[in-house]
Amino acid sequence: MQADKQLSTEIDANVPTAARMYDYYLGGKDNYAADRAAVGELDKVVPSTRRLALNNRRFLQRVVRTLAQEYGIRQFLDHGSGLPTQDNVHQIAQRVAPESRVVYVDNDPMVLVHGRALLDQNDRTAVIHADMRSTEEIFSHPDTQRLIDFSQPVAVLFNSVFHCIPDSDSDGPLAVVRRVTERLVPGSYAVMCQLVSEDPEVRKFVTDFMDQATQGHWGRVREPKDVEALFEGMEILEPGLVEVSTWRPDTDVAPRQLTDEWIEFGGLGRIR
Repeated sequence: MQADKQLSTEIDANVPTAARMYDYYLGGKDNYAADRAAVGELDKVVPSTRRLALNNRRFLQRVVRTLAQEYGIRQFLDHGSGLPTQDNVHQIAQRVAPESRVVYVDNDPMVLVHGRALLDQNDRTAVIHADMRSTEEIFSHPDTQRLIDFSQPVAVLFNSVFHCIPDSDSDGPLAVVRRVTERLVPGSYAVMCQLVSEDPEVRKFVTDFMDQATQGHWGRVREPKDVEALFEGMEILEPGLVEVSTWRPDTDVAPRQLTDEWIEFGGLGRIR
């Protein structure tokens, strides 16, 4: 399995990564010229991507706050967490309940460096350098074992990451979700969304472009039905699976996705 390959700890500034491109869209500084150039080319075909990235981040913030405030979740396992930015998962959850514990997982060495620097003084949070598909490695990691009690409900996050991995019977999104959720007790939650498009030309362009730009570190842009399949067997909470800027917005005038050549699509499921 690709997930079993040894992860590089070297940061290659010449090859764009999804994490650094996302950081640039969010106004961050942890990106390189190659990332910014890739963003420029992507924007020529899908110009709504910056708004999409911002709305996705706001969705993450709302759903984590909802899990902590309304459903009493105190444990979060964030797969493919990306580079630290404003209002990270642990900051949102710990504002609601200071005892909340968060484990971040990412295979980008830059995330590891910056994440550990940010979390150095927070003993209820950790960053693991691992591929999101390496379920056994993640669940058995000493930091996961230290922070997460799997006899109690856990929220697992797959926020805007599944388009980064290809389809596979053993390592594709559906297989990863099944491996993870079967280890969780009923009353746990799964947050999942990914980039989708109803337009086959958009799906092909972005998939091919990102696969080439990231030198194979990409999966594909999918369709809404592919995301719906990930939630099979779960109770999907209101308002259902939607374009994420419409998921429980804070106000009626909250920013919305302006165009729909592609969207971030998903929601929140409760594991029965």
